[in-house]
Formats: sequence, C-alpha cells, structure tokens
Amino acid sequence: MRVLGLDPRLRHTGWGVIDVDGNRLSHVADVVAAARIDLSFGERLVSLFRQIGEVVERFRHDAAAVEETFVNKNPVSTLRLGAARGVVLLAPAERGVPVAEHAAKMIKKSGVDAGHAEKTQVQLMVRRLLPGCGVVKADAADALAVAICHAHRAGTMNAWQAVAGRLGR
Repeated sequence: MRVLGLDPRLRHTGWGVIDVDGNRLSHVADVVAAARIDLSFGERLVSLFRQIGEVVERFRHDAAAVEETFVNKNPVSTLRLGAARGVVLLAPAERGVPVAEHAAKMIKKSGVDAGHAEKTQVQLMVRRLLPGCGVVKADAADALAVAICHAHRAGTMNAWQAVAGRLGR
C-alpha cells in the first residue's frame, strides 16, 4: 500500500509518501510545498491544490491521510488554515484517492508514544522508522508521521476485520 501523508498549512504544506508492506515501512519521497507570499489568498490556494494534485498524479497512492486541524487563538489564522486544509483534502479525493483524517495527538502517539511531542522528536521518530530518509524538514516530517500513523491504524483495522471475518461477523 502506498500512503500520502499531508500536514496542511497555507504557506508551507508538508507532504510525504511511504510504502507499506505488512509491518515494513519505506520512505518514497517528501517535500514541503510552498506558496509564494506575494500571491493573493485565492492564488495561494490554487497553487497548493495544483502542487498536491501533481504529487497525487506522480506517486499513485492507495490512500491519503491528513492531520486534523486544531483551533488556535487567532480566528483569522484558523479560518485560513481551514481553507488550506480543505484544498489538501480535495486534491487527492478529487482524483479518487480515499482520504482519512487523524488527530495530532494520535499521530504523535503512534510514533513517539507521547501526544505532546516536540517537532524535533517527530523528526527523530520519522528518521528511525523510515531508514534512509535522511534529513527531513519539520513540515515534511510531520506529513511522514501522518502517513506512518495511517499505516499503523490501517494495519490494525485490517487485522480486526480479518478476525471478524473468521468469526462470521
């Protein structure tokens, strides 16, 4: 299974691609998609949509996963982040890729085993779980952590479904 992880932000959206084979995870690619600050809000959203769309077309994912948005103290920032998140959800979904959402605490617990892990801890965890991925920018590491969380949760769901199937439920 190939998973695209996305960490949505308006200026710097991290994305990361991993391959999953049972319990084996392997790094495929990661980048931080950037929107120029001299563009209008709408133009930045279009740029983000196109960049993520190109990633989906290039890597042909089986699934995509996005970090759920937390509400911060600045309502304008929260609304702008929500718009960027909508674009990030739409780009793979529009191309037929199923999109899941995971809470930030769940993502951090799935790799670091701490729901309040710092960005540096997430980066270290990503490098440990994905040997050979090298130095990863914080936003891309967050996206890879989203993909890792999705892989772990999907594996658990598949195992539960297999057990339920054997029990005839």
